[in-house]
Amino acid sequence: MSNYNFSKNFHWGVSTSAFQIEGAYDKEGKGPSIWDEFTQKNKTILNNHHAKVACDFYHKYEEDISLMKDLGIPNFRFSISWSRIFPDGYGRVNQKGVDFYDRIIDQCIEKGIEPWVTLYHWDLPQKIELRGGWTNRRIVDWFYDFAAFCASHFGDRVKRWMVLNEPMVFTGAGYFLGIHAPGRRGLKNFIPAVHHAVLCQAEGGRIIKELQPDSKVGTTFSCSLIEPFRYENKKDERAAKRVDALTNRLFIEPALGLGYPIGDLPFLKRIEKYIRHGDETRMQFDFDFIGIQNYTRELIKYSAFTPYLKAKLIESRKRNVPVTDMGWEVYPKSLAEMAKKFSAYEKVKEVIITENGAAFSDEVKNGNIYDKSRVDYITQNLKYLKQVNACTNKIGGYFVWSLLDNFEWAEGYRPRFGLVHVDFKTLERTPKLSALWYKKTIEIHSESSKSGKILENNPILSIQK
Repeated sequence: MSNYNFSKNFHWGVSTSAFQIEGAYDKEGKGPSIWDEFTQKNKTILNNHHAKVACDFYHKYEEDISLMKDLGIPNFRFSISWSRIFPDGYGRVNQKGVDFYDRIIDQCIEKGIEPWVTLYHWDLPQKIELRGGWTNRRIVDWFYDFAAFCASHFGDRVKRWMVLNEPMVFTGAGYFLGIHAPGRRGLKNFIPAVHHAVLCQAEGGRIIKELQPDSKVGTTFSCSLIEPFRYENKKDERAAKRVDALTNRLFIEPALGLGYPIGDLPFLKRIEKYIRHGDETRMQFDFDFIGIQNYTRELIKYSAFTPYLKAKLIESRKRNVPVTDMGWEVYPKSLAEMAKKFSAYEKVKEVIITENGAAFSDEVKNGNIYDKSRVDYITQNLKYLKQVNACTNKIGGYFVWSLLDNFEWAEGYRPRFGLVHVDFKTLERTPKLSALWYKKTIEIHSESSKSGKILENNPILSIQK
Protein backbone atom coordinates (compact mmCIF):
# COMPACT_ATOMS: atom_id res chain seq x y z
CA MET A 1 0.00 0.00 0.00
CA SER A 2 1.37 3.40 -0.93
CA ASN A 3 2.08 6.19 1.47
CA TYR A 4 -0.46 8.91 0.73
CA ASN A 5 1.80 11.98 0.91
CA PHE A 6 -0.58 14.09 2.97
CA SER A 7 0.93 16.77 5.19
CA LYS A 8 2.53 15.90 8.51
CA ASN A 9 -0.40 17.66 10.21
CA PHE A 10 -2.99 15.52 8.42
CA HIS A 11 -5.77 14.42 10.77
CA TRP A 12 -6.67 10.71 10.72
CA GLY A 13 -9.77 9.71 12.64
CA VAL A 14 -13.09 7.94 12.96
CA SER A 15 -16.63 9.32 13.14
CA THR A 16 -19.77 8.43 15.08
CA SER A 17 -23.03 10.11 16.08
CA ALA A 18 -24.87 10.20 19.40
CA PHE A 19 -28.17 8.65 18.34
CA GLN A 20 -26.53 5.86 16.37
CA ILE A 21 -24.32 4.56 19.17
CA GLU A 22 -25.27 5.89 22.60
CA GLY A 23 -28.47 4.07 23.53
CA ALA A 24 -29.70 5.03 27.05
CA TYR A 25 -32.50 6.83 25.24
CA ASP A 26 -34.36 7.81 28.41
CA LYS A 27 -31.66 7.48 31.07
CA GLU A 28 -30.50 10.06 33.58
CA GLY A 29 -32.72 12.91 32.48
CA LYS A 30 -32.42 12.71 28.70
CA GLY A 31 -35.45 14.04 26.85
CA PRO A 32 -36.94 12.36 23.76
CA SER A 33 -35.63 13.25 20.31
CA ILE A 34 -37.45 13.16 16.99
CA TRP A 35 -35.65 9.90 16.19
CA ASP A 36 -36.82 8.32 19.45
CA GLU A 37 -40.36 9.25 18.44
CA PHE A 38 -39.93 8.23 14.79
CA THR A 39 -38.52 4.77 15.53
CA GLN A 40 -41.25 4.13 18.06
CA LYS A 41 -44.18 5.07 15.84
CA ASN A 42 -42.95 4.74 12.25
CA LYS A 43 -43.04 1.30 10.67
CA THR A 44 -40.71 2.10 7.78
CA ILE A 45 -37.53 1.39 9.77
CA LEU A 46 -36.12 -1.93 8.59
CA ASN A 47 -37.24 -4.79 10.86
CA ASN A 48 -38.79 -2.22 13.22
CA HIS A 49 -35.33 -1.59 14.64
CA HIS A 50 -34.75 1.22 17.12
CA ALA A 51 -31.82 2.74 18.99
CA LYS A 52 -32.93 2.41 22.58
CA VAL A 53 -29.74 0.45 23.29
CA ALA A 54 -27.82 0.75 20.00
CA CYS A 55 -24.12 0.10 20.82
CA ASP A 56 -24.67 1.19 24.45
CA PHE A 57 -21.82 3.66 24.10
CA TYR A 58 -23.41 5.53 27.01
CA HIS A 59 -22.20 2.78 29.33
CA LYS A 60 -19.30 1.42 27.26
CA TYR A 61 -17.57 4.66 26.25
CA GLU A 62 -14.46 3.88 28.30
CA GLU A 63 -14.04 0.55 26.51
CA ASP A 64 -14.51 2.19 23.12
CA ILE A 65 -12.11 5.05 23.79
CA SER A 66 -9.53 2.56 25.04
CA LEU A 67 -10.08 0.55 21.87
CA MET A 68 -9.40 3.66 19.78
CA LYS A 69 -6.17 4.21 21.68
CA ASP A 70 -5.14 0.60 21.06
CA LEU A 71 -5.87 1.09 17.37
CA GLY A 72 -3.73 4.22 17.28
CA ILE A 73 -6.63 6.47 16.21
CA PRO A 74 -5.67 10.05 17.11
CA ASN A 75 -8.95 11.88 16.38
CA PHE A 76 -12.50 11.00 17.42
CA ARG A 77 -15.50 12.74 15.91
CA PHE A 78 -18.72 12.36 17.94
CA SER A 79 -21.88 14.39 18.41
CA ILE A 80 -23.70 15.80 21.40
CA SER A 81 -27.32 14.79 21.86
CA TRP A 82 -29.20 18.10 22.15
CA SER A 83 -31.95 16.56 24.29
CA ARG A 84 -29.44 14.95 26.64
CA ILE A 85 -28.22 18.47 27.50
CA PHE A 86 -31.56 20.29 27.20
CA PRO A 87 -34.36 17.72 27.66
CA ASP A 88 -36.95 20.24 26.42
CA GLY A 89 -34.65 21.71 23.78
CA TYR A 90 -34.11 24.92 25.76
CA GLY A 91 -34.31 26.19 29.30
CA ARG A 92 -33.52 23.57 31.91
CA VAL A 93 -30.07 21.95 31.71
CA ASN A 94 -29.66 18.24 32.49
CA GLN A 95 -26.45 18.13 34.50
CA LYS A 96 -26.09 14.35 34.20
CA GLY A 97 -26.05 14.71 30.43
CA VAL A 98 -23.39 17.38 30.68
CA ASP A 99 -21.38 15.12 32.99
CA PHE A 100 -21.54 12.30 30.44
CA TYR A 101 -19.92 14.40 27.70
CA ASP A 102 -17.40 15.75 30.21
CA ARG A 103 -16.33 12.17 30.87
CA ILE A 104 -16.01 11.37 27.16
CA ILE A 105 -13.93 14.47 26.46
CA ASP A 106 -11.72 13.93 29.50
CA GLN A 107 -11.19 10.25 28.63
CA CYS A 108 -10.19 11.16 25.07
CA ILE A 109 -7.69 13.77 26.20
CA GLU A 110 -6.28 11.45 28.85
CA LYS A 111 -5.62 8.84 26.17
CA GLY A 112 -4.13 11.29 23.69
CA ILE A 113 -7.17 11.40 21.39
CA GLU A 114 -8.39 14.75 20.05
CA PRO A 115 -12.18 15.21 20.45
CA TRP A 116 -13.97 16.66 17.40
CA VAL A 117 -17.50 17.61 18.41
CA THR A 118 -20.53 17.86 16.13
CA LEU A 119 -23.29 19.94 17.69
CA TYR A 120 -26.23 18.62 15.66
CA HIS A 121 -26.38 15.16 14.11
CA TRP A 122 -30.12 14.89 13.38
CA ASP A 123 -31.54 14.14 16.85
CA LEU A 124 -33.67 17.25 17.37
CA PRO A 125 -35.45 17.41 20.76
CA GLN A 126 -39.03 16.24 20.30
CA LYS A 127 -40.32 19.19 22.34
CA ILE A 128 -38.91 21.53 19.70
CA GLU A 129 -40.46 19.48 16.90
CA LEU A 130 -43.83 19.89 18.61
CA ARG A 131 -43.32 23.63 18.17
CA GLY A 132 -42.56 23.27 14.47
CA GLY A 133 -38.99 21.98 14.54
CA TRP A 134 -36.85 23.27 11.70
CA THR A 135 -39.86 25.02 10.12
CA ASN A 136 -40.12 27.39 13.12
CA ARG A 137 -37.76 30.35 12.86
CA ARG A 138 -37.38 30.37 16.64
CA ILE A 139 -35.12 27.34 16.23
CA VAL A 140 -32.35 29.80 15.35
CA ASP A 141 -32.53 31.19 18.88
CA TRP A 142 -32.89 27.79 20.53
CA PHE A 143 -29.93 26.40 18.58
CA TYR A 144 -27.85 29.48 19.35
CA ASP A 145 -28.41 28.90 23.08
CA PHE A 146 -27.51 25.20 22.75
CA ALA A 147 -24.35 26.03 20.80
CA ALA A 148 -23.40 28.76 23.27
CA PHE A 149 -23.79 26.43 26.23
CA CYS A 150 -21.68 23.70 24.62
CA ALA A 151 -18.95 26.09 23.50
CA SER A 152 -18.85 27.76 26.90
CA HIS A 153 -18.83 24.55 28.95
CA PHE A 154 -16.77 22.16 26.79
CA GLY A 155 -14.65 24.69 24.91
CA ASP A 156 -11.83 24.69 27.43
CA ARG A 157 -11.00 21.19 26.17
CA VAL A 158 -12.69 20.88 22.76
CA LYS A 159 -10.81 22.82 20.10
CA ARG A 160 -12.45 21.43 16.96
CA TRP A 161 -16.16 21.87 16.30
CA MET A 162 -18.65 21.05 13.56
CA VAL A 163 -21.96 22.91 13.65
CA LEU A 164 -24.37 20.76 11.59
CA ASN A 165 -24.16 17.30 10.10
CA GLU A 166 -25.45 17.03 6.52
CA PRO A 167 -28.27 19.61 6.52
CA MET A 168 -29.34 18.53 3.04
CA VAL A 169 -30.14 15.07 4.39
CA PHE A 170 -31.99 16.02 7.56
CA THR A 171 -34.07 18.65 5.76
CA GLY A 172 -34.60 16.64 2.57
CA ALA A 173 -35.24 13.20 4.02
CA GLY A 174 -36.96 14.51 7.16
CA TYR A 175 -38.98 17.49 5.92
CA PHE A 176 -39.58 16.77 2.23
CA LEU A 177 -39.56 13.01 1.59
CA GLY A 178 -40.68 12.01 5.07
CA ILE A 179 -38.48 8.90 5.15
CA HIS A 180 -36.43 10.16 8.11
CA ALA A 181 -37.51 11.79 11.34
CA PRO A 182 -39.73 13.68 11.85
CA GLY A 183 -41.48 12.26 8.78
CA ARG A 184 -42.80 15.47 7.25
CA ARG A 185 -43.35 15.92 3.54
CA GLY A 186 -43.57 18.62 0.91
CA LEU A 187 -42.03 21.95 -0.04
CA LYS A 188 -44.10 23.77 2.60
CA ASN A 189 -41.91 22.04 5.22
CA PHE A 190 -38.67 21.71 3.28
CA ILE A 191 -38.24 25.34 2.20
CA PRO A 192 -38.43 26.97 5.66
CA ALA A 193 -36.39 24.14 7.17
CA VAL A 194 -33.61 24.83 4.66
CA HIS A 195 -33.46 28.53 5.42
CA HIS A 196 -33.50 28.06 9.17
CA ALA A 197 -30.76 25.41 8.97
CA VAL A 198 -28.63 27.79 6.88
CA LEU A 199 -29.06 30.48 9.53
CA CYS A 200 -28.24 28.01 12.31
CA GLN A 201 -25.03 26.80 10.69
CA ALA A 202 -23.76 30.38 10.50
CA GLU A 203 -25.04 31.52 13.90
CA GLY A 204 -23.63 28.38 15.52
CA GLY A 205 -20.24 29.04 14.00
CA ARG A 206 -20.30 32.67 15.14
CA ILE A 207 -21.10 31.95 18.78
CA ILE A 208 -18.46 29.21 19.05
CA LYS A 209 -15.83 31.54 17.58
CA GLU A 210 -16.94 34.39 19.82
CA LEU A 211 -16.68 32.28 22.96
CA GLN A 212 -13.66 30.21 21.88
CA PRO A 213 -11.69 32.35 19.41
CA ASP A 214 -8.77 29.91 19.27
CA SER A 215 -10.96 26.95 18.27
CA LYS A 216 -11.31 25.58 14.75
CA VAL A 217 -14.91 25.70 13.55
CA GLY A 218 -16.38 23.85 10.59
CA THR A 219 -19.60 22.30 9.42
CA THR A 220 -20.26 19.19 7.33
CA PHE A 221 -22.02 18.55 4.04
CA SER A 222 -23.19 15.36 2.41
CA CYS A 223 -22.18 15.29 -1.23
CA SER A 224 -22.24 13.00 -4.24
CA LEU A 225 -20.51 13.21 -7.58
CA ILE A 226 -23.43 13.99 -9.90
CA GLU A 227 -23.02 13.08 -13.55
CA PRO A 228 -25.47 12.90 -16.47
CA PHE A 229 -26.53 9.44 -17.53
CA ARG A 230 -25.73 10.39 -21.12
CA TYR A 231 -23.10 13.02 -21.84
CA GLU A 232 -23.91 15.27 -24.79
CA ASN A 233 -27.60 14.74 -24.05
CA LYS A 234 -28.60 18.28 -23.13
CA LYS A 235 -31.65 17.26 -21.10
CA ASP A 236 -29.64 14.83 -19.00
CA GLU A 237 -26.88 17.40 -18.53
CA ARG A 238 -29.32 20.06 -17.38
CA ALA A 239 -31.03 17.57 -15.08
CA ALA A 240 -27.67 16.65 -13.53
CA LYS A 241 -26.88 20.33 -13.02
CA ARG A 242 -30.16 20.81 -11.13
CA VAL A 243 -29.50 17.79 -8.92
CA ASP A 244 -25.95 18.99 -8.24
CA ALA A 245 -27.28 22.41 -7.20
CA LEU A 246 -29.69 20.79 -4.76
CA THR A 247 -27.38 18.08 -3.45
CA ASN A 248 -24.02 19.83 -3.33
CA ARG A 249 -24.51 23.61 -3.42
CA LEU A 250 -27.67 24.44 -1.48
CA PHE A 251 -26.06 24.85 1.93
CA ILE A 252 -22.45 25.80 1.30
CA GLU A 253 -23.02 28.67 -1.09
CA PRO A 254 -25.15 30.79 1.29
CA ALA A 255 -22.42 30.39 3.93
CA LEU A 256 -19.83 31.65 1.42
CA GLY A 257 -21.90 34.71 0.54
CA LEU A 258 -23.03 33.34 -2.82
CA GLY A 259 -26.72 33.05 -1.89
CA TYR A 260 -29.07 30.23 -2.79
CA PRO A 261 -28.70 28.60 -6.25
CA ILE A 262 -32.12 29.85 -7.35
CA GLY A 263 -30.98 30.30 -10.94
CA ASP A 264 -30.55 26.54 -11.32
CA LEU A 265 -33.46 25.66 -9.00
CA PRO A 266 -36.37 28.01 -9.79
CA PHE A 267 -38.63 26.36 -7.18
CA LEU A 268 -36.24 27.71 -4.52
CA LYS A 269 -37.59 31.20 -5.23
CA ARG A 270 -40.20 30.30 -2.62
CA ILE A 271 -37.50 30.63 0.03
CA GLU A 272 -37.61 34.41 -0.37
CA LYS A 273 -40.82 34.36 1.67
CA TYR A 274 -38.76 33.36 4.72
CA ILE A 275 -35.79 35.68 4.22
CA ARG A 276 -35.94 38.67 6.53
CA HIS A 277 -33.98 41.88 6.45
CA GLY A 278 -30.34 41.16 7.29
CA ASP A 279 -30.57 37.42 6.64
CA GLU A 280 -28.25 37.59 3.63
CA THR A 281 -25.50 38.65 6.03
CA ARG A 282 -26.56 36.31 8.86
CA MET A 283 -26.37 33.33 6.47
CA GLN A 284 -22.63 33.87 6.00
CA PHE A 285 -19.80 32.61 8.16
CA ASP A 286 -16.10 32.23 7.50
CA PHE A 287 -15.55 28.60 8.53
CA ASP A 288 -12.05 27.40 9.35
CA PHE A 289 -12.76 24.17 7.49
CA ILE A 290 -15.50 22.44 5.56
CA GLY A 291 -16.28 18.80 6.25
CA ILE A 292 -17.41 16.72 3.29
CA GLN A 293 -19.05 13.31 3.51
CA ASN A 294 -19.06 11.24 0.38
CA TYR A 295 -19.81 7.60 -0.37
CA THR A 296 -20.66 7.29 -4.06
CA ARG A 297 -21.60 8.99 -7.31
CA GLU A 298 -25.05 9.33 -8.86
CA LEU A 299 -26.01 9.15 -12.54
CA ILE A 300 -28.94 11.40 -13.44
CA LYS A 301 -31.39 11.17 -16.30
CA TYR A 302 -34.00 13.70 -17.41
CA SER A 303 -37.51 12.81 -16.26
CA ALA A 304 -40.54 14.86 -17.27
CA PHE A 305 -42.60 13.20 -14.53
CA THR A 306 -40.45 14.21 -11.54
CA PRO A 307 -41.74 17.44 -9.99
CA TYR A 308 -39.44 20.43 -9.43
CA LEU A 309 -36.21 18.74 -10.57
CA LYS A 310 -37.30 16.96 -13.76
CA ALA A 311 -34.59 14.46 -12.99
CA LYS A 312 -34.36 10.78 -12.14
CA LEU A 313 -31.64 8.79 -10.41
CA ILE A 314 -30.46 5.69 -12.26
CA GLU A 315 -30.18 3.01 -9.58
CA SER A 316 -26.70 1.52 -9.33
CA ARG A 317 -28.02 -2.03 -8.93
CA LYS A 318 -29.61 -1.74 -12.37
CA ARG A 319 -26.35 -0.69 -14.03
CA ASN A 320 -24.33 -3.85 -13.44
CA VAL A 321 -21.65 -2.05 -11.42
CA PRO A 322 -20.10 -3.07 -8.08
CA VAL A 323 -22.18 -1.84 -5.15
CA THR A 324 -21.98 -1.79 -1.36
CA ASP A 325 -24.59 -3.32 0.91
CA MET A 326 -26.42 0.02 0.73
CA GLY A 327 -26.76 -0.41 -3.03
CA TRP A 328 -24.35 2.47 -3.62
CA GLU A 329 -21.92 2.26 -6.53
CA VAL A 330 -18.29 1.64 -5.59
CA TYR A 331 -16.67 4.53 -7.44
CA PRO A 332 -13.37 5.55 -5.79
CA LYS A 333 -12.92 8.73 -7.81
CA SER A 334 -16.09 10.23 -6.35
CA LEU A 335 -14.53 11.34 -3.06
CA ALA A 336 -11.57 12.95 -4.81
CA GLU A 337 -13.79 14.77 -7.30
CA MET A 338 -15.94 16.16 -4.49
CA ALA A 339 -12.86 17.23 -2.54
CA LYS A 340 -11.73 19.06 -5.68
CA LYS A 341 -15.15 20.66 -6.14
CA PHE A 342 -15.35 22.01 -2.59
CA SER A 343 -11.68 23.05 -2.56
CA ALA A 344 -12.33 25.16 -5.66
CA TYR A 345 -14.44 27.62 -3.69
CA GLU A 346 -12.11 30.55 -3.07
CA LYS A 347 -13.29 31.11 0.52
CA VAL A 348 -12.91 27.45 1.56
CA LYS A 349 -9.65 27.34 3.52
CA GLU A 350 -9.46 23.63 4.27
CA VAL A 351 -11.44 20.50 3.45
CA ILE A 352 -11.67 17.65 5.94
CA ILE A 353 -13.16 14.33 4.87
CA THR A 354 -15.37 13.97 7.95
CA GLU A 355 -17.07 10.80 6.70
CA ASN A 356 -16.15 8.15 4.16
CA GLY A 357 -16.61 4.42 4.29
CA ALA A 358 -18.72 1.54 3.07
CA ALA A 359 -21.14 -1.10 4.28
CA PHE A 360 -20.02 -4.62 3.41
CA SER A 361 -20.79 -8.01 4.87
CA ASP A 362 -18.18 -9.38 7.25
CA GLU A 363 -16.60 -12.82 7.00
CA VAL A 364 -15.78 -14.56 10.27
CA LYS A 365 -12.95 -17.13 10.36
CA ASN A 366 -11.40 -18.57 13.51
CA GLY A 367 -12.65 -15.66 15.57
CA ASN A 368 -11.20 -13.08 13.17
CA ILE A 369 -13.40 -10.76 11.11
CA TYR A 370 -12.34 -10.19 7.52
CA ASP A 371 -13.65 -7.21 5.53
CA LYS A 372 -11.19 -6.95 2.68
CA SER A 373 -13.81 -5.17 0.56
CA ARG A 374 -13.78 -2.28 3.03
CA VAL A 375 -9.98 -2.15 3.03
CA ASP A 376 -9.97 -2.07 -0.78
CA TYR A 377 -12.66 0.62 -0.83
CA ILE A 378 -10.82 2.96 1.54
CA THR A 379 -7.44 2.26 -0.09
CA GLN A 380 -8.74 3.29 -3.50
CA ASN A 381 -10.52 6.36 -2.14
CA LEU A 382 -7.30 7.52 -0.45
CA LYS A 383 -5.29 6.87 -3.59
CA TYR A 384 -7.37 9.31 -5.64
CA LEU A 385 -7.69 11.74 -2.74
CA LYS A 386 -3.89 11.98 -2.56
CA GLN A 387 -3.75 12.93 -6.22
CA VAL A 388 -6.26 15.74 -5.73
CA ASN A 389 -4.48 17.01 -2.65
CA ALA A 390 -1.26 17.30 -4.61
CA CYS A 391 -3.07 19.90 -6.73
CA THR A 392 -5.23 21.71 -4.16
CA ASN A 393 -3.18 21.30 -0.97
CA LYS A 394 -6.39 21.99 0.97
CA ILE A 395 -7.24 18.52 2.27
CA GLY A 396 -6.48 18.36 5.97
CA GLY A 397 -7.90 15.09 7.25
CA TYR A 398 -9.75 11.84 6.70
CA PHE A 399 -12.29 10.26 9.08
CA VAL A 400 -13.70 6.78 8.48
CA TRP A 401 -17.40 6.21 8.96
CA SER A 402 -17.59 4.53 11.32
CA LEU A 403 -15.75 3.34 14.39
CA LEU A 404 -18.53 0.87 15.24
CA ASP A 405 -21.25 -1.01 13.45
CA ASN A 406 -24.31 0.97 14.53
CA PHE A 407 -27.92 1.98 13.95
CA GLU A 408 -28.08 3.18 10.35
CA TRP A 409 -31.30 5.20 10.49
CA ALA A 410 -34.02 3.81 8.18
CA GLU A 411 -31.83 0.78 7.43
CA GLY A 412 -31.68 -0.29 11.07
CA TYR A 413 -28.80 -2.59 11.99
CA ARG A 414 -28.57 -4.42 8.64
CA PRO A 415 -25.70 -2.48 7.00
CA ARG A 416 -22.38 -2.63 8.81
CA PHE A 417 -20.07 0.35 8.30
CA GLY A 418 -17.82 -0.23 11.30
CA LEU A 419 -14.11 -0.82 11.55
CA VAL A 420 -15.15 -2.63 14.73
CA HIS A 421 -17.76 -5.39 14.67
CA VAL A 422 -20.55 -5.12 17.25
CA ASP A 423 -22.58 -8.17 18.27
CA PHE A 424 -25.91 -6.49 18.95
CA LYS A 425 -27.02 -9.33 21.23
CA THR A 426 -23.99 -9.28 23.53
CA LEU A 427 -22.58 -5.84 22.58
CA GLU A 428 -19.14 -7.43 22.28
CA ARG A 429 -16.67 -5.41 20.19
CA THR A 430 -14.25 -7.10 17.79
CA PRO A 431 -11.84 -5.13 15.58
CA LYS A 432 -12.05 -6.17 11.94
CA LEU A 433 -9.24 -6.52 9.44
CA SER A 434 -9.98 -2.94 8.36
CA ALA A 435 -9.37 -1.63 11.89
CA LEU A 436 -5.95 -3.28 12.02
CA TRP A 437 -5.17 -2.08 8.49
CA TYR A 438 -6.20 1.46 9.41
CA LYS A 439 -3.92 1.35 12.45
CA LYS A 440 -0.99 0.38 10.23
CA THR A 441 -1.90 3.07 7.68
CA ILE A 442 -1.80 5.77 10.37
CA GLU A 443 1.50 4.41 11.72
CA ILE A 444 3.10 4.43 8.28
CA HIS A 445 1.92 7.96 7.57
CA SER A 446 3.29 9.14 10.91
CA GLU A 447 6.65 7.45 10.31
CA SER A 448 6.86 8.82 6.78
CA SER A 449 6.00 12.35 7.96
CA LYS A 450 8.73 12.25 10.60
CA SER A 451 11.41 10.82 8.33
CA GLY A 452 10.44 12.70 5.18
CA LYS A 453 10.71 9.43 3.25
CA ILE A 454 8.01 7.88 1.11
CA LEU A 455 7.29 4.35 2.34
CA GLU A 456 5.87 2.43 -0.57
CA ASN A 457 4.69 -0.76 1.04
CA ASN A 458 2.40 -1.48 3.92
CA PRO A 459 3.19 -4.87 5.49
CA ILE A 460 -0.48 -5.71 5.94
CA LEU A 461 -1.03 -7.93 8.91
CA SER A 462 -1.08 -11.70 8.90
CA ILE A 463 -4.81 -11.62 9.60
CA GLN A 464 -5.31 -10.83 5.90
CA LYS A 465 -3.82 -14.20 4.99
